[in-house]
Amino acid sequence: MTGNALPSNPTGPRSPGAVSGAPSGCGRLDPAIAARLKRDADGLVPAIAQQYDTGEVLMLGWMDDEALHRTLTTGRCTYWSRSRREYWVKGDTSGHVQHVKSVALDCDADTLLVKVDQVGAACHTGDRTCFDADVLPLAK
Repeated sequence: MTGNALPSNPTGPRSPGAVSGAPSGCGRLDPAIAARLKRDADGLVPAIAQQYDTGEVLMLGWMDDEALHRTLTTGRCTYWSRSRREYWVKGDTSGHVQHVKSVALDCDADTLLVKVDQVGAACHTGDRTCFDADVLPLAK
């Protein structure tokens, strides 16, 4: 298990609250914020990353309580990887960092909007956004 990996759990982290078995020294999400979140069955909330100054939609990631806590307290976006079942800080390996400018909860409390200053590509393919490559045609 890597330093940020959690115990094997095929469905994802177990939230609310910090995940059992999370790395030592992890904080806890403010209970007032945690109480408001509506999570999916895996304890996750979708987080839309948007360029703060242009409004460009960059990517969609997933956060549990711990990832949101880390995002709010470090100023860098931390996500939960559903495929790798571990936390990842955007840009730690690619250098394409997301500096957090603001975080908002939508009206239903089931989606986060994270406004960031994106350095480099947001998409793992190297594209500026995850929504550049496959624009679907609209019926006329």
